Amino acid sequence: MGEFLEPATAIIKHTNPCGAATGTSLVESYRRALAVDPVSAFGSVIAFNRPVDKAVAEEISKLFVEAIAAPGYESAALEALSSKKNLRLMEMPDPPGQAGLALQLKSIGGGLLVQTADPPGVNDASWRCVTKRQPTPEEQRALLFAWRVVKHVKSNAIVYATENVIVGVGAGQMSRVDSVRIGAAKARELKHSLEGAVVASDAFFPFPDGVEEAAKAGATAVVQPGGSVRDAEVIAAADRLGLAMLLTGVRHFLH
Repeated sequence: MGEFLEPATAIIKHTNPCGAATGTSLVESYRRALAVDPVSAFGSVIAFNRPVDKAVAEEISKLFVEAIAAPGYESAALEALSSKKNLRLMEMPDPPGQAGLALQLKSIGGGLLVQTADPPGVNDASWRCVTKRQPTPEEQRALLFAWRVVKHVKSNAIVYATENVIVGVGAGQMSRVDSVRIGAAKARELKHSLEGAVVASDAFFPFPDGVEEAAKAGATAVVQPGGSVRDAEVIAAADRLGLAMLLTGVRHFLH
C-alpha cells in the first residue's frame, strides 16, 4: 500500500486485487474498492495505507473477511471488529520509501533466487507518449493509478481504471489479449462502464490485438512498458483507433 499517498484500499483475493481505490477518506476508498467486485470480496484480505478507524471497521463488519492488514487500528475500530470470528488483524507499518525494498527469497530446485521487489512509486516524468494523441489530464491521472495497481497483478496483467478506482482486471493468463478480454468482460458483468477508461499492461503488447480489444471495450488510453519487436505495429494500431499511449520503459512481471 506504499504506492499511494491518498487514503487507499486494496481488496485481495488469491493474491490478486479484485478491488482497489483511493478516496478523500479511508472509508470512501473502501466503499469504492468494494463496489468494484463485491462478490469476489467475500473471504478476501483487505489492505489499507492508513490506520483503520471506526467508520471503516463498521463497514468491514458487514462482510466476511479473512484478514486485514493496516499500519494500525484505533481502539474503537478494534471494538467494532471484535465480534468477527477468526478475523486476523495484521499491523504492518509502511515507512516512507521503504516498502518493497526488502529482499525476496524463492527456492528453485536446489538453488535460491534472491531479488528485490519492484519499489513503490512511479517515475512518470520518464514516460513517453508515442501516439499522435496526448492523454488528457484525466486520462493521465487514471493511467498513473492503473500503473500503480497493475504491478501487483499476476502476469499477464491488465487493469482497466478511471482516476481513482479499478473497474476491470485480467490476470494470470497465458495470452495477453485474453487478459484484455477477461478484464473487459468482468467489468461488463459487474455493470461498470468502460467508456473513457484507461488500460495498464504490466509488460509489452506482443501484437496489436490487445490494444484493438481494449479500444473495442471502450478504453481511450494505454500505458505499457514497450519493448516489443512489434512496437511500431502496436503504436500504429493505437493511432488508427484514436488512443493515447504512454511507454514507461519499465516492465512488471509478477509470477
